[in-house]
Amino acid sequence: MNTMQKAPAARFARHLIAAAALVGFAGLSVAGEVEVLHWWTAGGEAKAASALKATLQAKGHTWKDFAVAGGGGDSAMTVLKSRVVSGNAPAAAQIKGPSLQEWAAEGVLANIDDVAKAEKWDSLLPPVVANVMKYKGNYVAVPVNVHRVNWLWANPEAFKKAGAKVPATWDEFFAAAEKLKAAGIIPIAHGGQNWQDFTTFEAVALGVGGTEFYKKALVQLDQGTLKSPTMEKVLTTFKKVKDYTDKNAPGRDWNLATAMVIKGEAGMQIMGDWAKGEFIAAGKVPGKDFTCAAAPGTAKAFTFNVDSFAMFKVKGDDKVKAQKDLAAAIMSPDFQEVFNLNKGSIPVRLNMKMDKFDDCAKLSSNDFVATAKSGSLVPSIAHGMAVSSSAEGAIKDVVSQFWNSDKMSAADAMNKIAAAAKMK
Repeated sequence: MNTMQKAPAARFARHLIAAAALVGFAGLSVAGEVEVLHWWTAGGEAKAASALKATLQAKGHTWKDFAVAGGGGDSAMTVLKSRVVSGNAPAAAQIKGPSLQEWAAEGVLANIDDVAKAEKWDSLLPPVVANVMKYKGNYVAVPVNVHRVNWLWANPEAFKKAGAKVPATWDEFFAAAEKLKAAGIIPIAHGGQNWQDFTTFEAVALGVGGTEFYKKALVQLDQGTLKSPTMEKVLTTFKKVKDYTDKNAPGRDWNLATAMVIKGEAGMQIMGDWAKGEFIAAGKVPGKDFTCAAAPGTAKAFTFNVDSFAMFKVKGDDKVKAQKDLAAAIMSPDFQEVFNLNKGSIPVRLNMKMDKFDDCAKLSSNDFVATAKSGSLVPSIAHGMAVSSSAEGAIKDVVSQFWNSDKMSAADAMNKIAAAAKMK
């Protein structure tokens, strides 16, 4: 689901050489092997992963690639479980959100507090992000990046043709949708897959209900909030969005929906910032050929999807040293810059210079810092950051059933979501 901003090969090579040189050759005396499980195997993702490899090799360590194809990581987790059970865990594995706590509870993750303290992670990360990386107060994982999920992507030409303005509220959204429809343009590009339905749903929940409602309903799974009049309004608004999608939406991949906006066939798409990679790859310029704006009603909030690496317990001083160097390298400013320039996401460090990033990334970074201070930085439930996988899956199923049903009322959906939320 996470697409990369594709940089030209020559520029990327220069980035890698610079990153490797800046990290330096410290630690050559205790060189070890570091095995890393990830599923960044395609295009810009593979290039971004190679930046990490170059960084570790610059420290004298041997990188052992444990790449498992498949964007969602399900197959990777199956392989990882069998490796851990057999006592042969990799040094690091791409795991995120509440799943980190589940692995840590099994007693298989390493405590990397010494690295975190030496590198001052507590002052470099928003507490809400740092807490995801900790188990019982100790760091067991390191964050790589931040994807903002609550984005609205728009085609300025389509809006100009329709005489509409990019919406900042849900009322403005429906007014713009009507004008786009009247101009013969599909108002909202959507892929009818349950995770895309859920991505739209959480944007509506945040925009209609606000941050505190979102936290209570979709992070704390508070039963009273899940059955409230506000939730009924969220569901009604969410279902109304469907009226402005096209009949070919069911089953469509997210990037094909993005392509509709790029071509001007559709006016808008609600999708995380990996969509930006599609615009960039098509040669489009932010602010000129496409508009990035917070989803309606969410300008002062930020739903985050953070990729991270869990650090597993390994044996041998050389492997432990390599693992700790890996953790430090991931959070280094040089790696954060080169990786995120290629991934299309933004650095997770709060004090990063954003000179080399595009306008959408700069807006995202400014809002990330501001919402970290205001308390409006919230985890994305649609992207595995907020609740257990069982609760997430159960709620996601209800949301898609409601989206696709002509018979289920908002009140029915509300009660079903509340029941699904008990699947902890």
